[in-house]
Amino acid sequence: MLNEYLKKILSSRVYDVAEETPVHTATFLSERLENQIWIKREDKQPVYSFKIRGAYNKVVQLTDEEKARGVIAASAGNHAQGLALAAKKLGIKAVIVMPRTTPEIKVKSVKARGARVILHGDAFDEAFQYSQKLVEEKGYTYIHPYDDPETIAGQGTVGMEILRQMPVRPDAIFIPVGGGGLIAGVAAYIKALAPEIRIVGVESSESACLAAALAAGSRVVLPEVGIFADGVAVAQIGENTWEVCKDYVDEVITCTPDEICAAIKDTFDDTRAVSEPAGALAIAGLKKYIEREQCKNKNLVAILSGANVNFDRMRYISEVAEIGEGREVILAVTIPEEPGSFQRFCSLLGKSPITEFNYRYSRDDEAQIYVGVKVSDEPGSRKALVSDLEAEGYTLMDITDDEVAKYHIRHMVGGHAPASVTDERVYRFEFPERPGALLNFLKKLGKRFNISLFHYRNHGAAYGRVLVGLQISDDKREQLQGYLEELGYRYWDETDNTAYQRFLR
Repeated sequence: MLNEYLKKILSSRVYDVAEETPVHTATFLSERLENQIWIKREDKQPVYSFKIRGAYNKVVQLTDEEKARGVIAASAGNHAQGLALAAKKLGIKAVIVMPRTTPEIKVKSVKARGARVILHGDAFDEAFQYSQKLVEEKGYTYIHPYDDPETIAGQGTVGMEILRQMPVRPDAIFIPVGGGGLIAGVAAYIKALAPEIRIVGVESSESACLAAALAAGSRVVLPEVGIFADGVAVAQIGENTWEVCKDYVDEVITCTPDEICAAIKDTFDDTRAVSEPAGALAIAGLKKYIEREQCKNKNLVAILSGANVNFDRMRYISEVAEIGEGREVILAVTIPEEPGSFQRFCSLLGKSPITEFNYRYSRDDEAQIYVGVKVSDEPGSRKALVSDLEAEGYTLMDITDDEVAKYHIRHMVGGHAPASVTDERVYRFEFPERPGALLNFLKKLGKRFNISLFHYRNHGAAYGRVLVGLQISDDKREQLQGYLEELGYRYWDETDNTAYQRFLR
């Protein structure tokens, strides 16, 4: 298998349209993490993603009859742009089916390259099913974004360039994983020529289909897929990619959205490139690998796979990047309700920058404050801050990782509910973000229950997040439960959440 892919990679036609992108020395990351770190800059491709390689390599090898029928693909955006450019270069009609949650910048870019765009479904798999329907109805030639040997071979040229460009032999290469086209191509090339190099896949914790397949020993379908990292939001690893990955990928690391946001900031600091979430995934995995292995002076390469990110999503990314890096701690602190108490508390923080401070009078004897504090990235600095404050007699809770605190409470601190608000139950919902999504949510929620609390904030993420308080008497709890299931949105009962109890109940 490796020899077959090696031949395909070496004979790929990618350079008719693709660039040989540089390997960039990550100076700041290298110094901070005490390893030699390089970033392969696939964001510098004409479509700002590696996907142009595989798309063009597949299309250029189609028969004249296949080209005449026109090409179609389902894509969250980067393959779509690659295919659109490839089709334009070769004078072929292209149709792209994209999830409705695709960042607008990707949709515009595809249209600008002459392809017709159809928005359908909330994630890749729904778009894929619709594209297959169009193949049957219209006779288009389907160009798979990852699960095709020619596409895999085109992506494998990234590995070929890494070996040629690196001044030293890498100890490990970190590769983002969606459907597996990039990692399969790179793994096939690297393991054929330098099998001692470790191949590490990195997946979003919201779409870890390769990790699930490796654990099960066969391809599995994830029950649901989060789409913050929309470029890798795939529910099942490809069939062809699996045949390579199961034997030649050494391990898979998963990263949370917060960790991905921190990696986007790290990437910017070293390259001034604004990566998309999937693009920074490999850097997030590299950081976790170093932390786990406690390795030093290793030569590590991460592939920055793309930079197609909506500008408004940067608001959300910058908001949680410090939390993802472990450089911000959010605390709920009880202080005496008396003159000078704020000053005394702040003086204990010394020169630690305060990122947020929220307070409202609620009791005569004590106050609840919501405070964000920057800490160093040294191990244990977060715990040390908490311990120091507790030693001074403060009652507090670390709510840095609390979803309600991060996305809702920090924007709502303003007082507890009045005594007239009784039987309040609080729920957190997530729904795919798109124009009109909030109105649709409210229509579904209907007028069956009295809303006593509501918070929604559009911050450019793929999911809309809503915190809702409903007044529900005990005899209607069962009715509410059934209704929530009918809504069809992911939800969590947050009535006992500490942040809610302290600041809003």
